[in-house]
Amino acid sequence: MDWMITGGVVGALFLLWIALESKHSRSDGTPVKHHPYRQIMWFIMPRRDDGLVYFDHYVEVEKIEGYLKDVNKRFECTLSTLLVAVVSRALVQNPRMDRFVVGHRLYQRKQSSISFVMKRKRKDKSSKLATVKQPIGPEDTLESVCRSVAEKISVERTDTKTYADKEYALFNLLPRPFFRVAYRIFRGLDYYNLLPASFIENDPLYTSIFLSFLGSVNMNAGYHHLFEHGTCPLFIMVGKAEDRVVVVDGQPVVKPCLHVRFTYDERIDDGMTAGDGIFAMAGALEEPYVQLGCVKDDGSDQYKFGEERPRHWKLTSE
Repeated sequence: MDWMITGGVVGALFLLWIALESKHSRSDGTPVKHHPYRQIMWFIMPRRDDGLVYFDHYVEVEKIEGYLKDVNKRFECTLSTLLVAVVSRALVQNPRMDRFVVGHRLYQRKQSSISFVMKRKRKDKSSKLATVKQPIGPEDTLESVCRSVAEKISVERTDTKTYADKEYALFNLLPRPFFRVAYRIFRGLDYYNLLPASFIENDPLYTSIFLSFLGSVNMNAGYHHLFEHGTCPLFIMVGKAEDRVVVVDGQPVVKPCLHVRFTYDERIDDGMTAGDGIFAMAGALEEPYVQLGCVKDDGSDQYKFGEERPRHWKLTSE
């Protein structure tokens, strides 16, 4: 009789394992079929940090100061918020960048978003950091992003406890051994696509891109790692503006540039996709009036992120 009970338990566990392995659906992503070689990559490079690729780029921003002055006649827009918008726009126009790998499978993200860090009190070194997660879509414009980000920041700069604050406080109550077990369970649920949608929706590391603007604290850009927690496949660091020598029509010219560094999970797609995203971001900063608009009082230049605009650069995939 004992062997029958044992056999029944083993059989039930085996069926449960089959059921878990068969579950491909997630609340935040749709499975993507890909080339067989790329599927092998997810096994030989199982961690996000195994597939890191670094990109280095300088963006000419001589038109940004005047553009921000014109935009701020209509609504508030800082350089930090402008960076959020141009990165968002680049992602919308390059949806293959908006993918992630979980459980050795590739997914196309259902809701694009960008996360970034800010001080809860302006110009206060002792102030705690807050992470904002901003949903984005093809219908967004620079104005809609600026207004939405301003609302989120105003909430973060109050004493109101956010969902993330409550989640972190709950985990921090656990003793270290229990925390380790709880987090392993959390990762297991994520691996088998059983993680509740509420965790994914509110966690800033379940995001399309993480952006850090170090220029706001007068620092240069560094290379950042990717987190194994969450699904973020791309980290962008932007340093302070600096004068650099560039060649224009064969002549050296000094222009203000932003130093941008990208950390990219190669497992989601090839380098051409990353290159297209980089060029789209840089192009919007170099030609903001053409790519972003939002300076005319009548709103006739409210260019949506999903709208194709004339550009001066060539994509790698062309």
